[in-house]
Amino acid sequence: MNALLGLAEGVRATGYRFTTITPSSHALVNARPGNREARDIEGVLGWSRPFQKDVIPAHLFGLMEKAGVLQREGALWRSTVRFSTLQGDLFMHSAFPTTARDAVFFGPDTYKFVDAINAWLNGRAGQVGRAADVCAGAGPGGIAIAKACPGAEVLLLDLNPKAVDFAAVNAAVAGRPNACATMSNLFSNAAGSFDLVVSHPPYLIDASERAYRHGGGPLGAGLAITIIKAAIERLSPSGTLLLFTGVAIVEGRDPFLAAAAEALDRAGIDWAYREVDPDVFGEELARDPYQIADRIALVVVTATRAASA
Repeated sequence: MNALLGLAEGVRATGYRFTTITPSSHALVNARPGNREARDIEGVLGWSRPFQKDVIPAHLFGLMEKAGVLQREGALWRSTVRFSTLQGDLFMHSAFPTTARDAVFFGPDTYKFVDAINAWLNGRAGQVGRAADVCAGAGPGGIAIAKACPGAEVLLLDLNPKAVDFAAVNAAVAGRPNACATMSNLFSNAAGSFDLVVSHPPYLIDASERAYRHGGGPLGAGLAITIIKAAIERLSPSGTLLLFTGVAIVEGRDPFLAAAAEALDRAGIDWAYREVDPDVFGEELARDPYQIADRIALVVVTATRAASA
């Protein structure tokens, strides 16, 4: 953990900047003839390309070695971690391609998720004394809350040990001591109620059931529905759930919306639902079980418990 933090601090000191794109776009860019090998720090730690030792400063190579994030690839080296930047902060996550079952993902959805959180917090930050980011991954959602609400206690909850380690490093590098990364299956290790719960859970059906990607249930919606049901039991009076997820649209219908509405209405929760991107992961439509789907959309659910009398 300390070695990972030392590496992250070393990377930040270089002025490193990198915007992470979709896996399909990433693969296309890396496949270009001139991109088979890294030529700079962004190629090593952003594009996840194999590299020669002298491509990066010697002290940074030493930090990577100490953190155990280097692996041999013939005569070259490759990093097993990647770094992205978002709103001035640095985030450690898994290297491309994210094929391991415990991979920690960060991508275009992440930027949209944080934008949705910041939009909700605008004018409401003072209402948040305690918050949780469920399925926190690398922690960007919870860290955004911790930045906007420095007096709040923010829990970054995930059941993937690697995600918990990365989230803890990212919170420390961001200078957010009020964000605490905790191993937890949903709220299993988080007591009490929350003024704000955010979540960007995995929402696809993944044959390998990778932690960051597999949502289970009908067309990947299983975990998101479970989170809705668990979160509404943990909301304080006037507390809000902000859920950012993907949904499969089938013959013009949104089965996730129907299931979410049923759960929220039964609990007497006020809620709103909006589509923020009509078409993501289009390549999934060629695979089972998505061959029955028209498209996969990104949506935001906001659900607020009524104030106590």
